[in-house]
Amino acid sequence: MSIRKLGKGYALAFFLFFLPVCYAQEAGTIDYPVITRLDSRDLSYRQYINDVENNRRLLFANRARSGTTAQTAENLTIYQYTPSQGEDLLFLAARCNVPYSALASLNRLNNPASFQTLKPLLLPSCPGIFLPARAESELEMLLGAGRLSSQEYAEIKINITGISETYFFFPGADFSPTERAFFLNSGFRFPLRNYRLTSDYGIRESPISGNIIMHNGIDLAAPAGTEVLAVADGIVTEIGFDSVYGNYIIISHGERWTSLYGHLQKIETVLRSAVKSGNLIGRVGSTGQSTGPHLHFELHQDGRALNPGNHLRNAN
Repeated sequence: MSIRKLGKGYALAFFLFFLPVCYAQEAGTIDYPVITRLDSRDLSYRQYINDVENNRRLLFANRARSGTTAQTAENLTIYQYTPSQGEDLLFLAARCNVPYSALASLNRLNNPASFQTLKPLLLPSCPGIFLPARAESELEMLLGAGRLSSQEYAEIKINITGISETYFFFPGADFSPTERAFFLNSGFRFPLRNYRLTSDYGIRESPISGNIIMHNGIDLAAPAGTEVLAVADGIVTEIGFDSVYGNYIIISHGERWTSLYGHLQKIETVLRSAVKSGNLIGRVGSTGQSTGPHLHFELHQDGRALNPGNHLRNAN
């Protein structure tokens, strides 16, 4: 495993070999210690729990110090375990004493339904978020959007089924409320395939006026012209221009739900048209009160704005 310490304008490359953790079987493949049962009768499990406890102590000792990411990454060990029938992700997280976000991100699980019994999983010995360098799912893009430019991370190589993949490891990190809701819930799909979350739902300082206001949606930054997609089947009930939202679209999803898409550069649908989930309806712009190209997205139930992060799901 190689690790590169990155983030906030600096990089340090070095190589690290986990002899107690993994061993080369043949060129290009690496195996990890196998845990056969999650109890103290299994020697590998006992060693794993000991590794987890040591890493938790290290994280606690370094919690107020910067520049310790590489040190933490040096102590990361990986084990493998095949879940049995009746075991789920939350059960594994409890038995492993690590957050389910660490298990999910390392194994590229986009939601709880992605978890499968009788299929080997990798168990990290340190809490944290593992972000593949080649983010593919909407959850992985969401994880990277809020971290890559603001948090320190280590670049590591992890071998899965004989294929070496690059991950960005954020020791001690956990899902944010929006990321957790996105992972756990399966409602509407995300309106953009690629984006950067720049403003969450809730009370915030207006970037236009500087006043403290309620932000009734989420802001997803993306290049001008990026495709905006319908988050669910519905009927386009309103199209127009507003001094705040700029060019906007409102779609009705049944009797109780509506979605709003604001600051559009271009509208690619027509009034009263029926749309399917994932259909192109517009393009990202910066019309209305906007500081740059992004999509302002709102979700309403019975006329009341809700946190979209609690209802949006991965579309893959």
